[in-house]
Amino acid sequence: MLHNERECRGCREYQELSRRGFLGTAGAATLTAFATPAWLPRISLAGSFQTRDTLVVVFLRGGMDGLTSIVPYGDPNYNQALRPTLWVPPPGGANTAVDLDGFFGLAPAMGSLLPAYQSGQLLAIHATGSPDPNRSHFDSNKIMEYGTPLQEQILFTGWLARHLQTMPPMGTGPLRAVAFNDLIPIMLVGAPATVPIPDPVEFGFPGSVATAAARRAVVDATYGVAPEPLAGTALSTTATIDLLATIDFENYTPSGGAVYPATPFGDALKSAAALIKADVGVEAATIDKGGWDTHNQQGVFAGDMFTLMTDLANGLAAFHTDMQSHMDSMTAMVMSEFGRRVDENGSFGTDHGHGNAMLLMGGHVNGGQVMANWTGGQLLHPDNLYAGDSLDVTTDYRDVVAEVVSKRLNNPDVNSLFPNYTPTFQGVATV
Repeated sequence: MLHNERECRGCREYQELSRRGFLGTAGAATLTAFATPAWLPRISLAGSFQTRDTLVVVFLRGGMDGLTSIVPYGDPNYNQALRPTLWVPPPGGANTAVDLDGFFGLAPAMGSLLPAYQSGQLLAIHATGSPDPNRSHFDSNKIMEYGTPLQEQILFTGWLARHLQTMPPMGTGPLRAVAFNDLIPIMLVGAPATVPIPDPVEFGFPGSVATAAARRAVVDATYGVAPEPLAGTALSTTATIDLLATIDFENYTPSGGAVYPATPFGDALKSAAALIKADVGVEAATIDKGGWDTHNQQGVFAGDMFTLMTDLANGLAAFHTDMQSHMDSMTAMVMSEFGRRVDENGSFGTDHGHGNAMLLMGGHVNGGQVMANWTGGQLLHPDNLYAGDSLDVTTDYRDVVAEVVSKRLNNPDVNSLFPNYTPTFQGVATV
């Protein structure tokens, strides 16, 4: 397909997957949303205990351009010749990179993250991602969320689900993980005590309020004596509704004067903050932010990607301010299925690439730096490019995830997350 034949606002595959939501199958989501193992207390609203971090995973669907968000301006091969309209110049003046370390910088639209970075609570990892050569949105999402290369796909649960399966609950409530979406994402397929909640303000027993109590009594009486797993599913569902009803999501006031963007992403982060602060035993939350398949009219200082980066950065910055009281027991991870090619295409955008950038935020990440194995400062040299057109993956994303799961989620069995792969810790987090 020629560059000028690309569909606006993403390739056909991305548009089709956007309609399907990049999520696990509806059947799997329904089955796993309230599935409860026998050892998990089904209905208990008693106080919980915090023994490990709560993990918040933000997945940027569509393939975020890491060469724009975290700009490698120090690499002499990153230049305007390759990106005539998308190049972000070195720091110094308007519409230039916001300096981080003398080599990397933030895109101007990402500048609101600088305070979190300077506080040491924000870490960027560059030239990272899945080493699998696939450039399909569908396959790349599956690979990263299942945690295994496509040709070795032997599991049908996500890596985050397997973490929850191998660890006892962090609290005594009925809810362990939440997807702020309509369905469960692949990374949570198979997770115990997990539910999709697109809007917690609206989450409750369906139907008329006037008859809710009577209908609830019928559900409890009918399904409470049913055989497993039906009884456990029904009772866990109603217990989850009761639990979330105790949290005033609608009137939640962020701490520290934090102001979340009035966008779906901002709303999801704000809800995640309210849920974590309620201390009801939730161990993980996932948030999807789509729109990153920028084949056409990408825009760096105005336009689609500028808007996406501004929303992402402002949301994370507000979350950082709001969560200071819980920063020592929370880790946020931002990732995408692949990066974009180094050269700008004929439609003023970028096509599917390979290596990308990740972000980690928390009180125990080794922040205030950009970690990258950048091959002598010239990873973008033509001789060092992946397949001759893209940033290479020099840090496997599984190394980053496994280290966070091991050090911050206290899971000693990281091998179960990524079968047939032995992670190498990169020093992204502390115990």
